[in-house]
Amino acid sequence: MKITDIDYFKTHPKLAERYSDRKVSLNDIDNLAVARIKTNNGIVGYGEIRVRGYWTPPPDREIEPLIGQSPFDIFHNDLQPELGGALYDVMGKHLGVPAYKLMGQKQRDVVTVAAWTRPAPPETFREEIKRAVSDGYNIFKMHTSPYYDVIEQTRLAEEVAPENFRIHYDFNGQGRTLGEVAPLIERLAKDHPIVGWIEDPLPRTDVNGWQTLRKKSRIPIIHGGGPVLGGFQEVMLGFADIYMIGGFSIPKILELGSAYSLANVQTIFQHTGNTLTKALALHIACVLPTATGHSINLDDQYSEDITTKTIPVTEGFSPVPENPGLGFEVDEAALNKLAGQNPIEVPKHLGVLCLPGGHKIYTPSLEGTQRFTGREEGALRGFNTQIWEDDGSSEFDRIYEFVQNEGKFEDKPNL
Repeated sequence: MKITDIDYFKTHPKLAERYSDRKVSLNDIDNLAVARIKTNNGIVGYGEIRVRGYWTPPPDREIEPLIGQSPFDIFHNDLQPELGGALYDVMGKHLGVPAYKLMGQKQRDVVTVAAWTRPAPPETFREEIKRAVSDGYNIFKMHTSPYYDVIEQTRLAEEVAPENFRIHYDFNGQGRTLGEVAPLIERLAKDHPIVGWIEDPLPRTDVNGWQTLRKKSRIPIIHGGGPVLGGFQEVMLGFADIYMIGGFSIPKILELGSAYSLANVQTIFQHTGNTLTKALALHIACVLPTATGHSINLDDQYSEDITTKTIPVTEGFSPVPENPGLGFEVDEAALNKLAGQNPIEVPKHLGVLCLPGGHKIYTPSLEGTQRFTGREEGALRGFNTQIWEDDGSSEFDRIYEFVQNEGKFEDKPNL
């Protein structure tokens, strides 16, 4: 079996119906790269991964050396994850086995999965929690942000979540020091048991901060990947309780996952895209002994897909695919349709930061509290951020023009 063709597509699936009014905050998540491999024996394989809007396919000089080779000769190379996924799809279909059989010994039949959304106002987050519960999830990951009060987000989530539901907060790795983040996490642990994990609470270069916080925190601390020190040195230095893998080449994921397993360190998997991406994540997670944390994949974000079937979620779990390759057939008509669609168009808008004392600060887009209050993310209570889309009013036009020239517009309360 030899590779005859490698094609790339940039697809733009429509987002779920519930996101019709969140085009600003969800900008750029509808960009998915798809790789397609054809072989001389008629087998076609596909792989997929979420990419940034500025992504372009690899140049011909990187693709041409792969033409004419056997997938089995190159699949251990450090290739892009969508191309690596397509190689495993081809090889599994050729041998008539699921992709995980080419990766290692299967450890489990199902993998815990998590729902996801971009940072959202507390009321919107509460609705997302309700949606996730109805869709079969019992874990939800969301980034915190300087736009919203994390305590209020958590409080409203608790109003609708069942007892066994847990939130995984990503603190983004920047914008906080130990002096601010330690008491915040202590408060979450004491008052809000729904918070199950904290990811990247500090900059990844703050070795002492990570070590100190891990000893203090009753909530498990996650290191979100993107190793600064090399990948395993963070484990040796005791940065975190759990380490995240995903998003890069399959050999690198398997290498790190195996190393974490040898150290008896739990891993969480994050590999984002649609059904094909989730399928690959499930194949990988099922062979790594300590990949017993949840998998974050974002397939719950889209109303369209290129596969003919999707992956169910039952009681918080998704089954590992058992059909050959990645386990899913691709509809070429759907692939061409999604490749021909345009990405989300961000509407003309303003950001409106509403401070607890009544002040409003209008900005060109979403802006956090740090710039305008001097406080770290998570240090302020009782604030909120709104998105004001162009409503055709003269008031919008007036403030929009001012903000474009001056950078911000302050509206003080009536005193």
